[in-house]
Amino acid sequence: MTAGTAETRTTCPYCGVGCGLQVARDADTGAVDVKGDGAHPANFGRTCSKGSALGQTLGLDGRLLHPVVDGVRVSWGAALDRVASVFSDTIAMHGPDSVAFYVSGQLLTEDYYVANKLMKGFIGTGNIDTNSRLCMASAVAGHKRAFGTDTVPGIYEDMEQADLVVLVGSNLAWCHPVLFQRLATAKTARPELNVVVIDPRRTMTARSADLHLALNPGSDVALFNGLLVHLQEAGRQDAAFVQDHTNGLDAALTAAGALSLAEIAEITGLSQAELRRFYDLFARTERVVTGFSQGVNQSSAGSDKVNAILNCHLLTGRIGSPGMGPFSITGQPNAMGGREVGGLANQLACHMELGEPEHRRIVQDFWRSPRIADRPGLKAVDLFRAVKDGRIKAVWIAGTNPVDSLPDADDVEAGLKDCPFVVVSDVMAVTDTARHAHVLLPAAAWGEKDGTVTNSERRISRQRTFQPWPGEVRADWWIFAEVAKRMGWAEAFDYAAPVDVFREFAALSGVENAGTRDFDISAFADITAESYDALLPVQWPCPKGELPRSDRRFFADGQFYTPDRRARFIATTWRAPAEQVSETYPLVLNTGRVRDQWHTMTRTALSPRLMGHIAEPFVELHPEDAAAHGITAATLAVLQNDRASIVVRALVSEDQKRGTVFVPLHWTDQFSGKARVDALVNPVTDPVSGQPELKFTAVAARPYAAAWYGFAVMAAAPGEIATGYWAKAKAKDGWRVELADTVLPQDWTTFARALFGLDEASEIDLLAYHDTAAAHHRFAAFRGEHLIGALFVAPEPVAVSRGWAAEQLGRTAATPGERMRLLAGRAGASQPDRGAQVCACFDVGAGQIAAAVTGGCHTVEAVGTALQAGTNCGSCRSEIRRIIDAVPRASDVQKAG
Repeated sequence: MTAGTAETRTTCPYCGVGCGLQVARDADTGAVDVKGDGAHPANFGRTCSKGSALGQTLGLDGRLLHPVVDGVRVSWGAALDRVASVFSDTIAMHGPDSVAFYVSGQLLTEDYYVANKLMKGFIGTGNIDTNSRLCMASAVAGHKRAFGTDTVPGIYEDMEQADLVVLVGSNLAWCHPVLFQRLATAKTARPELNVVVIDPRRTMTARSADLHLALNPGSDVALFNGLLVHLQEAGRQDAAFVQDHTNGLDAALTAAGALSLAEIAEITGLSQAELRRFYDLFARTERVVTGFSQGVNQSSAGSDKVNAILNCHLLTGRIGSPGMGPFSITGQPNAMGGREVGGLANQLACHMELGEPEHRRIVQDFWRSPRIADRPGLKAVDLFRAVKDGRIKAVWIAGTNPVDSLPDADDVEAGLKDCPFVVVSDVMAVTDTARHAHVLLPAAAWGEKDGTVTNSERRISRQRTFQPWPGEVRADWWIFAEVAKRMGWAEAFDYAAPVDVFREFAALSGVENAGTRDFDISAFADITAESYDALLPVQWPCPKGELPRSDRRFFADGQFYTPDRRARFIATTWRAPAEQVSETYPLVLNTGRVRDQWHTMTRTALSPRLMGHIAEPFVELHPEDAAAHGITAATLAVLQNDRASIVVRALVSEDQKRGTVFVPLHWTDQFSGKARVDALVNPVTDPVSGQPELKFTAVAARPYAAAWYGFAVMAAAPGEIATGYWAKAKAKDGWRVELADTVLPQDWTTFARALFGLDEASEIDLLAYHDTAAAHHRFAAFRGEHLIGALFVAPEPVAVSRGWAAEQLGRTAATPGERMRLLAGRAGASQPDRGAQVCACFDVGAGQIAAAVTGGCHTVEAVGTALQAGTNCGSCRSEIRRIIDAVPRASDVQKAG
């Protein structure tokens, strides 16, 4: 960096941990360096693999830079006029319920607020929902049923102060790595801190736990109902707390007591001994935090799962005090901020409710709006059903990709394809959703955005601009406001900057509040632009006249937000998931994240480092299931049901529970030929929260009948790939591509030239090797001394080191020997193979770690000292441990000899 370097404090755009970052940008070169902010109380300088690679995602490759209407670039004025006129005409002809917004936890709070104000307070319909419906809606519903409002009681420090942390449906090590690292550090300091992981899969988080309960998918309510009964029978009820501050215990205990321990064991698939061990540990430990995430929420019984957990904490009074309480671990960077401004279809801003007449009056009077929605709108899944059946005639999608992320995704796509008017605000020009847009609006990306986000512990932090705005991109709040002005509401949307929106939002939170609502940030109602620019991370509530605090917990005083100020026990009854396995569809499909990817990869796929860990879609299945269905490791598998089919790589692992399979949610038609896993997913939803059951879908599995497999690296981005299976990933100096098909090409040389984008006039040297008997074919294309493409073909999965092959794109190969090694797909002694990537933060491969182990590094800490691997976010530490355990030590080899 040069003397022209400017440093900006901002917030990470990935998960709900809400890590602070320091970004240094060189004004001359545009080079960006990203590191953790040591002063931010969410992460204290730590970053995860995704956060540390953010600098690789800031280029303009694929960016949407100009407004587009019907495929033609237009001015902002023309695009905004079109949106405003079509929405106005549709409302005039069919009523306000004929239009809808679908927004995102990727938006900033100010963006979210303006969109909700426009839809609910001026257009006058509740038809605005968010992709947070897919991740946190059941937590919201559970909180509201028990507490009277959507309140997360605790803070991150509670996990560090607890004596028992129970993680339910949360792969914290991969999905919230910095929070996992805080927990791991606490456990190192206090080994007596116990960690229990409740998850059907043996995840990287489960590998580090003191106890892993691999329960059957969908059986959480039975498990926690049994815990509630056990706590009562063991005398762990906090009688004073229950009597003075709660209602409904008798009904909850009656419902929970309907199952015996033996029946719970049968439903959960756990032994009675495992159940007793967990129940006794929970009962005898006073300071308990139960952290739960998508494995709980993404269920047709998600709200009951949440309340079954909350019941146990209410019974014992373990809530609102240091080191104890239920903790909803939020998925997206601003899912919490979206909930604060009323982002869900059944909410109003500032934790007020559409169903409450007094709340509607407060908000409408404050906004001075001509009308206000008088009933909840359509939740996400129902909203897109309404698009498909024609009830919704104009939809605006901002910052999200529902064609990939919603269940029954092919049906969602069919609805958008036929919808009369689709608007998409996005940072990328081409997504699976954007291809159906009549109007594309270029939105500012991370680094260009300016505003606030709220993390899982209710901490508001600033995202700040440090990049110049490219092309004609604009802030989302501005786009919504400009459309509102054109629809006739100019005065109400006359914002000059995000601070204007934040001030209004803060002021509304204090109107007629006086402690009757949990959300109150009215201390910032008069914040100046200078103070907003300098705003430090702060937790709500922050009422007017009070100094902000950083240790505020809720409910230790027994005061809740129900009408009688008492918490409510909710009677929960276990019910099986909505879709059951059968002889036709015998496997349970579970979906979720992998360590280095985010959502549908529009940002993370730009980083070669992040694509190095897992570069293609996969299905993880148990060895017995693989054998039963004729699938072998590293081959391709077809998963299918009545809704769709996908083709993915087979990862055979005993970490997967028998009878279940796991497929990551990230891959789209932009990065693979047929891997949109949510096309398979059952669209059934929780009856209370409206959250879909993304963790339990019945599928069948069979081998993909590949006639050949291929692997290629190339310097230029691949064009259209016409094979039955393909998956592409960015490499440091080009691309890597996996290939397969059920039929053979007519001519392999022609196929290779087409794959590399070479025509007859191309001045290249194309080396080829053919073993016709073995059906092996290899090609290496050179322009001068530089490799521009290599293709390896075999009748079985190609045995070539992917990382090594991709690295050759950045090197010269001048001698015949060097070129033959490339064609052979083998590293020479002078180029040791780093192996598959393990640590994305420092780009360390399995081969390097194995070499370090052979050289005497026999602990994770020793490997970290030698290679840095595992010393940042810690999400790869379990993988490092596995390599250490698998590599023979020199002393062991000598003893064996």
